[in-house]
Amino acid sequence: MFVIIGLIFVHICTFGVFLLHGGNGKVLLEALPFEMVTIMGSGIGALIISNDLSTIRDIGRGLVLVIKGSKWKKRDFIDTIILVSNLMKTLRTKGPRALESEIETPASSSYFQPYSKLLKDDELVHLITDTIRIMIVSSGNLNAYAVEEVMDIRIKQRQNKLLHASSALLALSGALPALGIVACVLGIVKTMSAIDQPPEILGGLIGAALLGTFLGVFLSYGIIEPLAKRMEYLFKEECQIFFVVKHIFVATLHGHPQPLVIEAARAAIGHHEQPSFNEVFDQLLGR
Repeated sequence: MFVIIGLIFVHICTFGVFLLHGGNGKVLLEALPFEMVTIMGSGIGALIISNDLSTIRDIGRGLVLVIKGSKWKKRDFIDTIILVSNLMKTLRTKGPRALESEIETPASSSYFQPYSKLLKDDELVHLITDTIRIMIVSSGNLNAYAVEEVMDIRIKQRQNKLLHASSALLALSGALPALGIVACVLGIVKTMSAIDQPPEILGGLIGAALLGTFLGVFLSYGIIEPLAKRMEYLFKEECQIFFVVKHIFVATLHGHPQPLVIEAARAAIGHHEQPSFNEVFDQLLGR
């Protein structure tokens, strides 16, 4: 919602003030579509050239995320803590073998089934099941620090993949002013070919050409760069749930009591989505 409000505000303060100040809206309307296609079309083409399909998809998903807001809500973090804590409890009380069938087919597992939203994230599910699989194969002879290191590598890989998309969008933002100059030069070339026209026509052509420079700067610093920065923040926020899983595994392997395990998991969650200690603990106890 705030993103949409911000975009509307930027446009009102830019184009609205221009019109209120006596600017010729007709020149904008006539030239805007062509200049926009030239600048954004070239920019998107450059974006496709410099990135693979996976990154382009992540950019699209990131833009949806920017509009809708964070993917994970407080309820999802609570569910993750409960899910992983119950798995680790079974691991301690019944032994690794009790979870073999559960991690092989999570979709049909009684542990995972209540959490359909978590099941939809394959990387989250694989992080949980693969770590438990390592515990089963290791027969309990597992170093907590080694597990933490391996999980950090996987989380960093996921984070870097997502942040590559926001970096690509930032690169597009940096290129737009230069592409605006390209559009402006093309407009000047067009103007020079009509040098024999009367001043009122030449003025419109020059104004349309200069619009290219304006649009390149406006799109870069007023729209694309802020969206990229917001996307970067949300992608980092999205990875918090992986750190929640990591902290539960590592704290449990260190033999910490459950209240400390819960607190370690909560510490990885941003303040605005962070559940209280009692919210998590009471649900773990079935209250």
